[in-house]
Amino acid sequence: MPQQRVGPTGTPTAFVLGGGGVHGAAEVGMLRALHDRGVAPEFVVGTSVGALNGAVLAAEPETAVARLTHLWATIDEYSPFDASLIERASTFARTRTHLHSNHRLRRMLLTHLEARRFDQLVLPFQCVAASIERAGAHWFDRGELIDALLATTAVPGLLPPVEIEGEHFLDGGLVDSIPVGRAIELGAKRVYVLQVGRIEQPLVPPKRPWEVGLVAFEIARRHRFVEAMERIPDDVEVHVLPSGSELSPTDSAQFRYRDTSNVLERIEVAAEAAGTYLDGLAAHRDATAPPPGTTADERG
Repeated sequence: MPQQRVGPTGTPTAFVLGGGGVHGAAEVGMLRALHDRGVAPEFVVGTSVGALNGAVLAAEPETAVARLTHLWATIDEYSPFDASLIERASTFARTRTHLHSNHRLRRMLLTHLEARRFDQLVLPFQCVAASIERAGAHWFDRGELIDALLATTAVPGLLPPVEIEGEHFLDGGLVDSIPVGRAIELGAKRVYVLQVGRIEQPLVPPKRPWEVGLVAFEIARRHRFVEAMERIPDDVEVHVLPSGSELSPTDSAQFRYRDTSNVLERIEVAAEAAGTYLDGLAAHRDATAPPPGTTADERG
């Protein structure tokens, strides 16, 4: 568990970054909006691509937005999925379990992340992966950072399971796609949720055969987040930042995991949407704040 640190407002603040593959670029826009308004976390929690973004934030809080923007702008140079059809077929024929090696992802992490261990990070940081042997969530908060990030991003069928100390792990989105509950467990009283846009679109019953599987997958992916939001304690403030672009659960385009053509656009759109939300939130706080010098008794 990270040591709880209280910011200038006296409210322990956490950033929670959810999974979502290439759509994780939207989280960079949200981070920009937060940074531009002086909102900073005391600790960071992430899943899958959100863990990658979150690790960069935890390593270099002041320069993270610039670093992440550069990373996403050049993502094609390091994309773990940049493999030819022949290479993918060869990998699958050899392994029978996945299409891509994770060596490109490891290279990207080593290039863009100077920290190699959790204790080298500036901010406390945790990420989650799904343990195969225990069929449950495993939270990483110490030891080797790169291996933990490879574990939380090990998308089933696309990337190989990651072995750490004899245990095998798959993508953290399988067990906790947007880990709000974890942040609250760790002591956060104000939580900013950075997500890729899926939860902004309500689920509806499928109408076409191919939508059945998509809706079922989305229920499995987001149910824990829904439960966590229903159990938020009265003394905890949670803000789900808008991405500015909804991802329909029944739109197969969201599963085009190699399409990086609009990542910069997603950053800009999310920055604007999240900024508008935060400005509205600040205006509301100013309007409801007690006058300077007001005592607790006078506030009632």
